[in-house]
Amino acid sequence: MKDMIAGISHSKRLIMAKGGVVETDPRVAELKKELQRLVRTIVEDDDCSVEVMDRAREALCSIKDLKMKRSMSLKLRGPDSVPEEFRCPLSREMMRDPVILATGQTYDRPFIQKWLKAGNRTCPLTQQVLSHTILTPNHLIREMISQWCKNHGIELTDSDQFNHEDQIMEADRSHFISLLEKMSSSSALEQREAAKELRMLTKRMPSFRALFGESLDAIPQLLTPFSQNNNSGIHPDLQEDLITTLLNLSIHDNNKKLVAETPIVIPLLIDALESGTIETRSNAAATIFTLSALDSNKALIGESGVLKPLIDLLEEGHPSAMKDVASAIFNLCIIHENKARAVHEGAVKVLMKKIMNRTHVDELLAILAMLSTHQKAIEEMGNLGVVSCLLTIIRESSCDRNKENCVAILYSVCLNNRTKLRELREEENTFRTISKLAQTGTARAKRKANGILERLRRAINITHTA
Repeated sequence: MKDMIAGISHSKRLIMAKGGVVETDPRVAELKKELQRLVRTIVEDDDCSVEVMDRAREALCSIKDLKMKRSMSLKLRGPDSVPEEFRCPLSREMMRDPVILATGQTYDRPFIQKWLKAGNRTCPLTQQVLSHTILTPNHLIREMISQWCKNHGIELTDSDQFNHEDQIMEADRSHFISLLEKMSSSSALEQREAAKELRMLTKRMPSFRALFGESLDAIPQLLTPFSQNNNSGIHPDLQEDLITTLLNLSIHDNNKKLVAETPIVIPLLIDALESGTIETRSNAAATIFTLSALDSNKALIGESGVLKPLIDLLEEGHPSAMKDVASAIFNLCIIHENKARAVHEGAVKVLMKKIMNRTHVDELLAILAMLSTHQKAIEEMGNLGVVSCLLTIIRESSCDRNKENCVAILYSVCLNNRTKLRELREEENTFRTISKLAQTGTARAKRKANGILERLRRAINITHTA
């Protein structure tokens, strides 16, 4: 773990030290804030989960990719424009790996391979049917490009190669624009067909997710049918496809801030949570979960009033929606302001009821533990019989994480309400539940269990002294 922390910190210092365009990119600024928070958690929390480390690695990779792409983009947009013969006819970008097609035309390998994999058997430029699909390296053009780059101070090393999955062909961009235009069509059928295709493409092709980040108007255009129908007469299938497309877009790290800050998006997600099909409601919750990976989005989304419909959906208990809803609530409640909002909207009562019924205990205990740092939440838990419920789970559960969350909540309860110590003492005398956990639990569980035992000992000493 220490090696990974050192690697993340070193790479982070390198990125921050080099400055440049990335420093002024708001997407990078948000990713850096997220990375700082994650690294701080890794360094300070001995029980930090693997998921936190993975998220830190992903944030670091995203920053690196943005810096690499922006740096290359700036070089190629300099005063010396790239000669036309060095550009791929499909991508309109400078070729890195030029190859010759059967018709004699030269293309960049990843783009022509993508064209052929899509089932096309014609030359994109001439439309001639191909006699074969063998790609022959164009060494002459490659050498000319290499020499031109050397003369203009551009290094085409492996690190400058973009992920082929993220490459965007001119044909993709044209199709994307065409589909967005159809979203403003007066034909409901045409809108539904375009929405279904956008849903499929943004799920399957990272390049289509990236395209939405190129224009501030793309997301409002996508959501045009909602404004046309005032969100009342929109077809349920169309609503589902559009909300699911938003989910697909939000998976792309560079889109998270753009999607969340598009004014129409969060209100539409709230409407979807309240009135959509169960598939739409579940995908709306999943969208909120992915968007709330950024701290700035957590605050923005929490202020919108989204926690109430999320908690209502949690209370309804649809099996297909529970995990997405729980994940969204958990992510939002990482910041203190949203904990207060969740408690105000009745989260504690709903969580306790579900946990007592042994419904999605793992996920809901994690949320309850998150809320246990809020005073009002602790008071509610005490009134709802949380002590006996959690002690039973500790005795019966085989999951170390669940036991850890239970004892963390119990520690907060006894810290804030001394009247609950009697119940804990009776449990300890009968089953030695807390003592066993202090010996066999996770590192955090042991600390919390020993904290409870210490308070029990103090209470006994005070009684004897009195």
